[in-house]
Amino acid sequence: MHISDGVLPISVSVAAYVAAGAGVAVSLRFLRPEDLPKIAVVTSAFFVASLISVPMGPTSVHLLLPGIVGILLGPAAFLSIAVGLILQCFLFQFGGITALGVNALMMGVPALVCAGLFRWLQNGDRRRAMCSGALVGGLGTALAACFLALFLATAGENFFAAAKLALVAHAPVVILEAVVTAAMTGFLFRVKPELLCLPPRSKWRGKGDCSL
Repeated sequence: MHISDGVLPISVSVAAYVAAGAGVAVSLRFLRPEDLPKIAVVTSAFFVASLISVPMGPTSVHLLLPGIVGILLGPAAFLSIAVGLILQCFLFQFGGITALGVNALMMGVPALVCAGLFRWLQNGDRRRAMCSGALVGGLGTALAACFLALFLATAGENFFAAAKLALVAHAPVVILEAVVTAAMTGFLFRVKPELLCLPPRSKWRGKGDCSL
């Protein structure tokens, strides 16, 4: 899922950097000091999960976790993913410096969508939470794959085939992410519900308002 340096036009990379900077600024606007430990743990999980990848032309296929990152962090999800990508770029040369903005948008925006959708679907019921988790887990990865295909398409006709391949190759990942996110959401709802970014109207004892 990481796009490497030199693949996209400079204009696209610069525009993506500007948009990603805006995303980080929004995340910082909603950041609360008490959320820092949770952000650190979730960022670490994203960092490790997306290191295990299968190379595929100019990109790679791996777990993204946009659903669970969005569910746990709300608006801070974009910041978490951006930090994880920066560390991967400088420590393991995943992606590239010029492509950091593009990669952050590609994975961070779906995480924000997942955060909002999960909150909107909730009513405080565990089964509803698991179904919502499955939906946002799969949808987040599908959206990221679509962003990947769109970005690759801006690189010219030579990358059209890679864009199509990226969409097809991520189909199994979408299913896997849906299952993983549903399981994690159900487990957390049972043992630590306050970690979930649930809406204030929830009736159960632990409200996880992430100020979304």
